[in-house]
Amino acid sequence: MSNYRILSSVLSSIHHGCLLAATGCALALVAAPAHAGDYDETLKDIQSTMGGVPSFVKQFPKAGLPGAWAEVKAIELSDKTALPPKVKSLISLAVAAQIPCNYCIWSDTQDAKRAGATDEEIQEAVAMAALTRHWSTIFNGMQVDFDTFKKEMGGQ
Repeated sequence: MSNYRILSSVLSSIHHGCLLAATGCALALVAAPAHAGDYDETLKDIQSTMGGVPSFVKQFPKAGLPGAWAEVKAIELSDKTALPPKVKSLISLAVAAQIPCNYCIWSDTQDAKRAGATDEEIQEAVAMAALTRHWSTIFNGMQVDFDTFKKEMGGQ
């Protein structure tokens, strides 16, 4: 496989991960309004799942919390998804490093370590985020023709 195809594949993988994370955040913010009972049940579930309710949770809009928590549990906290927890935490860390979000960087690093990620894997995830940002800057800033790029990288 050529270096160009490898680079294209890597950039595409990181890009898809970033899109999934952004879509998840957007969907959490537009969750349907909830009833007071849903909010109270959500707080109980968070307490049960996490062993406590972090103060920032109580700052989140009550109407959106049940939907946001359901999404976190179904995707991020579940071990029954297509991606294993270590991969999800490394993707999240890479995105957080690019945003940047100190809260997420710290939390995702802890999650990655708990999921078995090595320091080397954590460093590589962050370096991949930087590499993707670097090449995205080059392609966009130099206004590289997208159709030509796809053709040269093995697309149609």
